[in-house]
Amino acid sequence: MEEKNPNPIRKIIHVDMDAFYASVEQMDHPEWRGKPLVVGGSESRGVVAAASYEARKFGIYSAMSSMMAARKCPNLIFAKPRFDRYKEISRQIREVFYEFTDLVEPLSLDEAFLDVTENKKGLKSAILIAKQIRWKIKEKTGLNASAGVSYNKFLAKIASDLNKPNGQAYILPEDAEEFLEKLPIGKFFGIGKVTAEKMQEIGIHNGADLKQFSLQFLTKKFGKSGLHYFNIVRGIHLSEVQPHRVRKSLSAENTFERDLITNSEIEESLKSINQELLKRLKKSGVNGRTITLKIKYSDFTQQTRSKTLDQYPEKETIWEIAKELLDQENLPKAVRLLGLGVSNLNITEEHQYFGEQLKIPFSNFGLVL
Repeated sequence: MEEKNPNPIRKIIHVDMDAFYASVEQMDHPEWRGKPLVVGGSESRGVVAAASYEARKFGIYSAMSSMMAARKCPNLIFAKPRFDRYKEISRQIREVFYEFTDLVEPLSLDEAFLDVTENKKGLKSAILIAKQIRWKIKEKTGLNASAGVSYNKFLAKIASDLNKPNGQAYILPEDAEEFLEKLPIGKFFGIGKVTAEKMQEIGIHNGADLKQFSLQFLTKKFGKSGLHYFNIVRGIHLSEVQPHRVRKSLSAENTFERDLITNSEIEESLKSINQELLKRLKKSGVNGRTITLKIKYSDFTQQTRSKTLDQYPEKETIWEIAKELLDQENLPKAVRLLGLGVSNLNITEEHQYFGEQLKIPFSNFGLVL
């Protein structure tokens, strides 16, 4: 009997919609097409959730304050988020994914990993599959998607960003290390701004620099993440596409039109957020033992307060804990955002997001991208 390779080279695609929320708004509102637009906030309040490519030319990006975005582009269009619409289109996009494989790991409404090592179409080329997926998404939704193809999730994620918007790229196994050696450290998926700055302080500016440091040094300097950094710069990333991703927390929050000052209006606002959280818990059928209160102040500083219970609480108890956390200490400043969430959920197999992963007997064959 032929012995199968327990660690076959996989064919992974990362699909990422281009400026998803903003593109949906421009598609549904033809008068906004070709104009700088952001989703979220207003000219005087809130933050940018998404920016169109026209807006990005002005240096506008997600998580930027709306006031700053408006200063950068006086003619900027502000569109209110319509998450029901985004979810509707996201479902259509995932239907396309499932035409090719059941091994789909959504990361958000607008991006996902797909394992197409063995696929429903019987195609050997992951590059061809990625092209077909992007074409079908465009045909079905009218929106553009970019894609990255490689032999692991880390490289596929990096590749999907290389030819945005409306493009795709691939990284072959034999090209991976050379590619990574030239890649600026800030472009490594999973290395954030703070970590990149720490690395640059010790002379790590690209993959080639990172490769010079031993596993022992990286582990001492960056803890458990050191092993991850040691591996990824060598093209090693063994994480599989996980179709059932377990929800770790559930929350609700609100950014207010004006800062809240008095205790009574803060408590009333938190009570409304608690009601929304209870609705979401009921809809999802889960409960959690850790209750967390999130407070963002008028100067954008943020604080969280948490309490973990021995048992899963009744809905009345969640509000009692939320009130207890709020009253834990006086709030030092006016409040612009409140959030309430639960974690340590009672998640079981039935509550997982997606269907059971197919047990595919991968064959031992070379990678044909």
